[in-house]
Parts: sequence; C-alpha cells; structure tokens
Amino acid sequence: MGFLDQAKAAAEQAVSKAKETAGELQTKRELGQAYDELGRTTFDLVESGDVAATPLEPLVERIRTLKAQLEASADASREPSESEAEPASQA
Repeated sequence: MGFLDQAKAAAEQAVSKAKETAGELQTKRELGQAYDELGRTTFDLVESGDVAATPLEPLVERIRTLKAQLEASADASREPSESEAEPASQA
C-alpha cells in the first residue's frame, strides 16, 4: 500500500471515529435533556401534591430556594437605583 493509500485509510478512520463521537455526544445531550424534563416534571408533581416524595424533599427545597433567589435578584434589578429615584438637587 502506498503512502497516499495509507493517508486515505487514516483519514477515513478519523472520519468514522468523529461520526461515532458526534453520535455519542448527541445521545448524551439528549439523555441530559430527558433527565432535565424528568426533574422538572417530578418537581411539578411534588409541588402540586400529586407525589409525596420524602427522599426528594431536599432537592425540591433546593430548587425552591434557588428560584426565590432568582426572583429576588430579578426584583432588585427592576428597582430604580438611588440616583434614578432621587433627582439631583440643582443649585
């Protein structure tokens, strides 16, 4: 086998490996999304009282705390700053 044939074979192997890796990454991404959907659905079911989940309660409480922090942060960013709330005194 000549040098060009060897290079071509190596390139084909690299392409094949890249396709396998891309497929694995896509599957891992989809798995992560499925876990995310499961978590959101589970949280909603616990919040609505449809599921009594004592083992899940620490995670549910963590989500509640994080959501409250986000809401507080969003509220704080919407409030006018002191410079906006009080007009500058004019001399």
